[in-house]
Formats: sequence, C-alpha cells, structure tokens
Amino acid sequence: MTDSLGRWQHPEVNTFNTFCTFMRCPPLRRDEETIPGVTILGVPFDLGTTYRPGARFGPSAIRAASAQLARRKMFPWGFNPSDVMGIKDGGDLQLDIQHPENIYAEIVEGASALLARGGKLLTLGGDHYVSYPLLAAHFHKYGTPLRLLHFDAHTDTWPDPSMTSISHGTMFYKAVHAGFIDVEHSVQVGIRTWNDDTLGIHQISAVEFHEMRENEVIARIRSVLGDGPVYLTFDIDCLDPAYAPGTGTPVIGGLSTPSILAVLRGLAGLHFIGADVVEVAPAYDHGEITAIAGAQIAAELLCLFSVLLERETDQLEDDG
Repeated sequence: MTDSLGRWQHPEVNTFNTFCTFMRCPPLRRDEETIPGVTILGVPFDLGTTYRPGARFGPSAIRAASAQLARRKMFPWGFNPSDVMGIKDGGDLQLDIQHPENIYAEIVEGASALLARGGKLLTLGGDHYVSYPLLAAHFHKYGTPLRLLHFDAHTDTWPDPSMTSISHGTMFYKAVHAGFIDVEHSVQVGIRTWNDDTLGIHQISAVEFHEMRENEVIARIRSVLGDGPVYLTFDIDCLDPAYAPGTGTPVIGGLSTPSILAVLRGLAGLHFIGADVVEVAPAYDHGEITAIAGAQIAAELLCLFSVLLERETDQLEDDG
C-alpha cells in the first residue's frame, strides 16, 4: 500500500528489523495497570556461573532469534499464541551488578511488581540462579509451595547452608529449604551429573530418558506433577551440546531438540503458573543454534500458557 505521497508502506515490520521484542510482541508500557496473558521479562545476570560466563547476553539473543516466529502459526499447534492471549515484552530488569548482595531482592521485587499487575511471567535468563528469586516471587503470589518441572543437566541442589551466596548450582537447595518447592510433586528431567543429595525430588535422568519412549516420559512427568501449580524452568544445557553449544556448563549425552519439543507439547493442560528459559550464552555458539533453540522452547511455553488460558476461559463460561 502507499501513503498520501505515493510512497510504499509495508503493512508489517520486517522480522529482521532491529527493534526487538520477543516474537515482535508489543512492549509493555509503564502506565499499564493490568497485564493480560503473559509478560516476557529479561534478567541479564550471570554472576552466579561456575564455569563460562556470558548468559547476561541470553535475553537479547533469544529475542533476536524469536523474530522469525513472529506472526506465524506455530507448528503443530495451529495458532500463534499472540492471537490467543495478550503478550507484552517487559524488557530487561535493571540490576545493580556492582552490589550482588542486592540481586536477589531486586529480582524478587521486579518479578513481583509484574505479577501483581496480572497475568503470568515468562522469564529469559541469565544464569540459572535467577530461578531462585523468581520462585520466591511466584510463591509469594500464590501462597503455596510450587511444583517444579526442571529441565537440566544438573540438579542444582548442591548444599549451601549460607542461603545468601549467589550460585547457579545451589538455588534449588535454597528454594526447597525456603519452602518454595513441593518436593513430592516435583521432577527434574535430563540430569546427567552426580549429586549425593537430590533432596527427594523425582528424577528422569538423561540415561533413563534415552531408554524411554517420549509418551512414557510425558506420562511420568504428568503423574508426578498432578493438578497443582507448576513452575517450569528450562536450563538450555539440558540439551546435548550438539543442539545447544552456547551455554556455560555443557555436558555431553544430553537430550535432542525433537525429543524436548515432543515432551513439552505433551504437557498441554498442566497448571503452569510461570516459567523461565536460562543459561543461553551466545558467545560460545558459532551459528545462533542455542539462541534459536531457546527462542523455540520459549515460544512452546507460550503455547502451553495459551492452551491453559483457553481451558480456563471455557470453564468459566461453563460455570457461568
């Protein structure tokens, strides 16, 4: 189409243009009091890494890789999540990394402020430490221990009695002892590093995963989680380095992207109340492979939120 001067105007922004929100969803305005659907939040923090840093660049890399997913129907869902629910990109939290002792409180405060305005939160990390304050924010909102669905190569339950240190390997130890996690109804998937104490959280190791059919994995996860509120956290190193080389602590023998996508899609209808995708460190990747995987997984999580919202809406209409 053309404007009044006869100049060509494309009706949509090209997906490769530079202003980047996740899947080209609109940015969240500061004056919006109520947030419907889902808010995307970036937490560019990587001071908790124990090996290779760089996950602070994860949110921007995931957003850039998500551009090609904008405005098209997701396969095999048959819809774009932005057509089903409101999705806004809240940008990145501004963290004072020169004073790391304040990071926990800053993330809790930032996440809680968005949750208080309604809707759900999909967070892009950052290293995996950020899941600890995010769990705290969700626990405070829902007032009950959360059922954790944790995809990772590592358990991240190594002991840390101080409860105040910053590490991407101890935050679920802290979260369990803080009462944020319902251990009996939580499960970790893809684990392939040893830990003497898993705190009783159910596991499907990478070895077990490879021996099982995907529908068996789905059934096991669903049986553990049940009907309660679930927080899903996806560490990109759950994938084998062949599928996600750009991460801080890669471990061979991991899961493939086709298998992960099949499992995630098989979890539609579970009561997901929040989620994050973490540990994308694009500097260690030669071809955006990891960021593309992270963007796709995040988009799949939006589809899971969409299915849940539709079912909740249908239930309200039936009850009405």
